[in-house]
Amino acid sequence: MLLVPDQLRSGVSKPHRYEPEIQRTYEEMGEHYGVAVLPARPRSPRDKPKVEVAVQIAQRWIVARMRNETFFSLAELNERIAELLEDLNNRVMRRFGKTRRQLFEELDRPALRPLPAQRFVWGDWKNAGVNIDYHIDIEHHYYSVPFTLVASPPARPLGSLPPRPASLRRIGPGPR
Repeated sequence: MLLVPDQLRSGVSKPHRYEPEIQRTYEEMGEHYGVAVLPARPRSPRDKPKVEVAVQIAQRWIVARMRNETFFSLAELNERIAELLEDLNNRVMRRFGKTRRQLFEELDRPALRPLPAQRFVWGDWKNAGVNIDYHIDIEHHYYSVPFTLVASPPARPLGSLPPRPASLRRIGPGPR
């Protein structure tokens, strides 16, 4: 399955017209959910035409129909949007002779896969270079590492570290 987002600055490390480098955590999220992330080229709405047309239709059908209405709460606004969205999805399209809901049930729902059993664990990546004393600094906590890692800096997502990593021992004040 392919995910085609915009080439957002926080999701793309090195922008490139044809082969952008995806940010590491974003790429791991794609692997976790079983999708390939291929950002659209900058300023190229042709890379994702169905989405652009869907946004245009939603603006015309939902936002334009609400332009003369006044809402006094967010819940009231969301309720009205849900009503208009139901109308839009149940409206028969001339070209296909079916509603959007019917097309979703026939084409898209069978292709959907269930979500993984575990949620994706988000984490910041840090190149924690091993110091000469065999310790790395992660969020001002020092961990000792095997001496074999001195030559190779381990890059690990900070969110994926357990509180006391098995391979890393926390050092600092306190009983030893």
